[in-house]
Amino acid sequence: MDAVERRRVTVRGVVQGVGFRPYVYTRATGLGLAGHVTNTPEGVVAEVEGAPAAVSAFCERLAAEAPPLAVVDAVDHHEVPVSGGAGFAIVASRSGGPARTLVSPDVATCADCLAELADPADRRHRHPFITCTHCGPRFTIVTGLPYDRAHTTMARFPMCPDCAREYADPADRRFHAQPVACPACGPRLRLLSGTPPREGAGADPVAEARRMLARGAILAVKGLGGYHLACDAAHPAAVAELRRRKARGDKPFALMAREPADIEHLVHLGPAERALLTGPARPIVLMRRRPGAAAQGFVAEAVAPGSPDLGVMLPYTPVHHLLLGLPGDPPGPRLLVMTSGNLSGEPIVTDDTEALDRLGRLADAWLTHDRPIHVPCDDSVVRVCDGEALVLRRSRGHAPLPLPLPLSVPAALAAGGDLKNAFCLGEGRKAWLSAHIGDMDDLATQYAFERAEQQLESITGVTPGLLAVDRHPGYRSGRLVRGRAAGRPVVAVQHHHAHIASAMAEHGRDGADRVIGVAFDGTGYGDDGAVWGGEVLLADYAGYTRFAHLAYVPLPGGDAAVHRPYRMALSHLRAAGLDWDPDLPCTAACPPEELRLLRRQLERNLHCVPTSSMGRLFDAVSSLAGVCHHAGYEAQAAIELEGAALAASGTPADGGYAFALHPGARGGGTPVTADPAPVLAAVVADVRAGTAKALIAARFHAAVAELVGTLAVLARERHGLDTVALTGGVFANTVLSCACARLLRERGFTVLRHHRVPPNDGGLALGQLMVAASAPQHPQQGEGHVPGGTRQSA
Repeated sequence: MDAVERRRVTVRGVVQGVGFRPYVYTRATGLGLAGHVTNTPEGVVAEVEGAPAAVSAFCERLAAEAPPLAVVDAVDHHEVPVSGGAGFAIVASRSGGPARTLVSPDVATCADCLAELADPADRRHRHPFITCTHCGPRFTIVTGLPYDRAHTTMARFPMCPDCAREYADPADRRFHAQPVACPACGPRLRLLSGTPPREGAGADPVAEARRMLARGAILAVKGLGGYHLACDAAHPAAVAELRRRKARGDKPFALMAREPADIEHLVHLGPAERALLTGPARPIVLMRRRPGAAAQGFVAEAVAPGSPDLGVMLPYTPVHHLLLGLPGDPPGPRLLVMTSGNLSGEPIVTDDTEALDRLGRLADAWLTHDRPIHVPCDDSVVRVCDGEALVLRRSRGHAPLPLPLPLSVPAALAAGGDLKNAFCLGEGRKAWLSAHIGDMDDLATQYAFERAEQQLESITGVTPGLLAVDRHPGYRSGRLVRGRAAGRPVVAVQHHHAHIASAMAEHGRDGADRVIGVAFDGTGYGDDGAVWGGEVLLADYAGYTRFAHLAYVPLPGGDAAVHRPYRMALSHLRAAGLDWDPDLPCTAACPPEELRLLRRQLERNLHCVPTSSMGRLFDAVSSLAGVCHHAGYEAQAAIELEGAALAASGTPADGGYAFALHPGARGGGTPVTADPAPVLAAVVADVRAGTAKALIAARFHAAVAELVGTLAVLARERHGLDTVALTGGVFANTVLSCACARLLRERGFTVLRHHRVPPNDGGLALGQLMVAASAPQHPQQGEGHVPGGTRQSA
């Protein structure tokens, strides 16, 4: 009798909802093996029985030949007793036990489904919910594990006989595709309009929606992770009205185009941008706009006023493809504004009843459907920096994929910050960053944080025993987590230390060696109670030394100075000993009465917290150069200054701008101080000489890059360190990031920059996690070395 062997194989990773069980079935039957495969909370488990050579072949190549959407972390197998029997089967999923498998992100509609969508002979022709094992909703519809239809929001839609037959056929692309559907079994799309909103009599809601958009209407469109607000991007009145209703200020809108050819005349579209646009994640990609596009009527000026970039994404659901039109459809808008369905500052709307209420003042009609969204998930945002992706918002298409950690951590929750909030769960060698939550000022966003945390804990199986928060005593994220600590230890982590730790973790640094961490942003709570933001820290996960920082200047009026960059410019001028002459743009921009009060405020030091923020220096120079005096959204002045610097591309930026350095103590007790007074004096001279704004902006960027290089060399000379991490929201600026990286590499440094984790506060929680996990094991080390976190009882 021929030898027979049986093995139990457990596959962990993103292996549910991606066609893995059909793949196992096909592989096993192709090798003549008997057995079965099932989903379990810990992954996909198979038992295979047959000739030893066939069993070995099955196990050896299982991960290497997995389906395209699968991410295999581990394949474990061991011998079990032979049980006999013939044939191979997919058996019912097994529930119970801790969740240890990974859920796939939502995936853009695949080419095969798009071909069927456009084929009049296919039974799913123009079906708004066409999907298969290679594409469609995953994370946003999951209600529990294992990933089966019963544990998704598709559970309410029984499969029709045709769909059930495809679902059960191992040779079919929809074999065990959980969201499988067709016109016979739902879900169903509806267009609601009027007061009160009601469904019209038209047979095709998408066709009517396209007609409304072409006439200038604003529509609420239900997507995968929430509602969007959409209008024709070339319709100036519609775009302006959407901006007014949404209370958007000047913040740019995202666009949706049918294909890359529709935007090549608008933006500089390189190979890296094209790959991001057309990949399965389909993020919003920020690309440099070509001059004159708005003037030619391709896109309304109000889409992105003053911004050097346009943010564009391609359709990622069948509804989007239908809305933009299939081949042969009547003409309609070629470009749509597609912005989050919410008022500015509120979380994205996902519930249908809530959409009719909260979006009632924003939308003229609702293109909606009856498949519930279980998990809110906003669009991801990326840009390209030196040919590589730089994620600025990590959400749809990425969440909830885990990030590998360089060290094992206990089960922990890190709260993140209050702006661009994303929290982080970690255990072992994995960290799960949440989808984008938003700014925590709004009570609804805080509720969204709580719901998202509970949901992510449920699908990861992480029960946090350790909590991490920002040191800022007023952060709502920190208060929320502290209030629910229930006796669990809470570690408070310094803001910029967390940024640096995030960059280290992304690059797999185990913390054995310190790095020179350059953390430039707008706001972070400092150890001395000041507002930090222009920091150079010598850091590992256990702690840090403040090696250097930008010189303190008063922040007059707190948020008032953020929203009115001319206030920051005047504060910097006064600190530099420079007069507020009326010929300077920032002085002219300040109303006379405010100028008088501001002078008194600074003289008396009233409501003037000191700040070392590099973000605020960018604001100051932007106003001083006459680029931007009022910021209607976060970092507007800095973004427009970057845009001005881009306009000087190819023009030598040498102009003598240089920071003064006050060296500090070699022992580490007193940090080096970078004084911007000479830079400001040079900018004033250039302004008076009539130098172009673009050249002033380019010279300022070059000066900041040179400062980073000089401080890195000084840190290497004093401490022998040769790795520099560039982090914080200021490094979303690709002009600065590229200049710093080039200069540092020329001087022999290894440079760590963010790619998969945002450099802004959206990546803060990952660093908090690593610092908190290291804090208990690492007491204070050496003079000037601040421990990573302070343990508190909650």
